[in-house]
Amino acid sequence: MTIQDDITASDVGMNETRLARIPGYFGANYLDTGKLPCMATLVSRNGQVVHEAYRGKTQLDGGEPINADTIFRIYSMTKPITSVAAMMLFEESKIRLDHEVFRYIPEFENTEVWVKGTTDDYETRKPTRPMQVRDLFTHTSGLTYGFLYQHEVDALYRREKIARPDETLEEMCARLAGLPLLFSPGTRWNYSHSTDVLGRVVEVASGQTLDQFFRERIFGPLNMVDTDFYVPEDKLGRLMACYNKDAVTGKVTQSDGAGEESKQYRSQPPLLNAGGGLVSTLRDYHRFCLMLLHGGRLDGEQLLSPKTVEFMRQNHLPENKTIRQMGDKTFSEARMDGNGFGLGGSVVTHVAETMQPGSLGTFSWGGLANTFFWIDYEEELIAIQATQMIPSGCYPIRPQFQQLVYAAIDW
Repeated sequence: MTIQDDITASDVGMNETRLARIPGYFGANYLDTGKLPCMATLVSRNGQVVHEAYRGKTQLDGGEPINADTIFRIYSMTKPITSVAAMMLFEESKIRLDHEVFRYIPEFENTEVWVKGTTDDYETRKPTRPMQVRDLFTHTSGLTYGFLYQHEVDALYRREKIARPDETLEEMCARLAGLPLLFSPGTRWNYSHSTDVLGRVVEVASGQTLDQFFRERIFGPLNMVDTDFYVPEDKLGRLMACYNKDAVTGKVTQSDGAGEESKQYRSQPPLLNAGGGLVSTLRDYHRFCLMLLHGGRLDGEQLLSPKTVEFMRQNHLPENKTIRQMGDKTFSEARMDGNGFGLGGSVVTHVAETMQPGSLGTFSWGGLANTFFWIDYEEELIAIQATQMIPSGCYPIRPQFQQLVYAAIDW
């Protein structure tokens, strides 16, 4: 797909005046008030970029102005990439969605479900059925996250330090399999380490480490030159700082530094965090989204079949149940109302319930530090935004961005 410099917003049915409101809105309401360090936004339609804006700096108290080369921690926007990797192997018949996870990770054969008790003394039972690969895509595996603070199983994750940065994905999954599930697989939706386990399935099925698979099979073909699990030394100056806003006190602290001051991304990590470990730029991630919008193909590189992409963005949750109706009340990376869940991201199943303009089948997801993307197939629209403030949803910037973008559609 060639991006044409002479294409204007009006040529693809977008209102330039209304698109111009986007950076001003976030500047006045979040940057000028010191709530956020920056805001980067990108919108394309029919494959043509019609809006791209970078406001703010790499640090709240200074730093350099951000630009198209700025590298962001995309956290859970890693999940759709891992899901694409798994579906590439699915197309090669190296994995199946109905396969038990223990076929790839034997430790999961004897994983049981929490019944009752405390973290020091608890009862478990056998699951109704084994965890399947499809459960890893859809977060119906029974796994959880330690940071959810919703259940004793979460506390077990914290006590056992699941996802330690000094362990490998293989080691993490082996330890995870020794802890009880929150529920029997396939019975509920719960945001979790599911995609991390899926990343390990990719490693086993492909015979490659996850970073090797990503670079050779996805990042290289898509020319995603700034996306990886770490930032090379010659690019460190482009990595901005990341911040955390306390939900109770509202106090903002720095969670990781910019550039060479970063403690997390200066070198290749042992743990290839398949659910949240990547860094990227807006332009890189836009190329990934363009591939999905165009049925798995970009610039002559065919990563997936159009039918596979269509299959991924179906609602794969049980019939007549959305994420919200499945009982989710915990942290997530995107609004759940009116959404089901596909293979790697949320899918709009009821536009009115989202309380936003949009289209059925829109595919989206976000990241912990308030990064977000969506792909509206009906409108051939891609939108991406990024800042670096944890947790996601600490400000309503995602729905606000959606309102501003859809208001700019003329035809």
